Amino acid sequence: MSKRSAIALLITVFFIIAISVSLGIALKQVKDASFEVQREHFILQSAQILDDINTILKSSPMLDQVNSPESFFLFLSEVSFIPFQSSGLKVGIEITSARSKVNINTLHDANISNPQKTQALERYLSFYGVSDVYVDILLDGMSGIKADNTYNSAIFNENPTLFREYISSQTQLEVLNKFYVQHTHENSLAKVDFENLFAFSKPQSYVIDLNYATKESWRLMLGCDELRAEELTLGGGTYLKPEDVTALLSSDELAALERFETSIFEPYLDVKVEISQNDQSAFIRFEYDIKTKKGTNFVYEI
Repeated sequence: MSKRSAIALLITVFFIIAISVSLGIALKQVKDASFEVQREHFILQSAQILDDINTILKSSPMLDQVNSPESFFLFLSEVSFIPFQSSGLKVGIEITSARSKVNINTLHDANISNPQKTQALERYLSFYGVSDVYVDILLDGMSGIKADNTYNSAIFNENPTLFREYISSQTQLEVLNKFYVQHTHENSLAKVDFENLFAFSKPQSYVIDLNYATKESWRLMLGCDELRAEELTLGGGTYLKPEDVTALLSSDELAALERFETSIFEPYLDVKVEISQNDQSAFIRFEYDIKTKKGTNFVYEI
């Protein structure tokens, strides 16, 4: 093991210890109050655990050492899943790259659809027999309020309060998917692995990290088959410079990849926290920017 790798491994060990100590304190508080736990108390404890995790992320000097593709890969490998359990309360923390998927909202730039990216998506969806009508519905979901009501579909006639500035979550996407199924009377969307295809956030400065690009992301970007996408995915973590990726691609694949914003080091974390006790559960998800030490795009479900 190189000196750099040894240091990076030590960083991840200290990171796990820090989270363990912090959550241990929170879990002890739950144990002391176990006889009076109500829904409100569970929500309070969930919020406290989230606050503890944020504090660790922001104050930990170890994360300052994650400054290269190599150290980032080792960090994510070591802290990919951290489980805790105490007095019936279960906490699971999953940390992955937040730049592994295609941001669905980049299909629309400055209130104008991006034809190169929409064409790539149409080609990807054609493998599953999904009509181009679906892409039109997606574009409606991120086109903002139009005074003249010139949308591609009638989705807002049926869902007038649906948010339409951008597609903000999997839940919102499911509303769009349901509309497509109801109006086309076919369910080809059920074959699409949306969980590993799309990310949801405002499109500004979103760049895909090719070290962590999912198989579905590669398929969309390159228009390639599943086997080829799997080959490129297996190489993830070894791309230390752009040439490590481009050397593997054909001229057609390189041309296809240029339609998307990519790099080999994007230090953003996708943090997922699942908390459960008896019949109560909470799911929390957010992005964390290691460079700015800020969390964004919080999702909180009870």
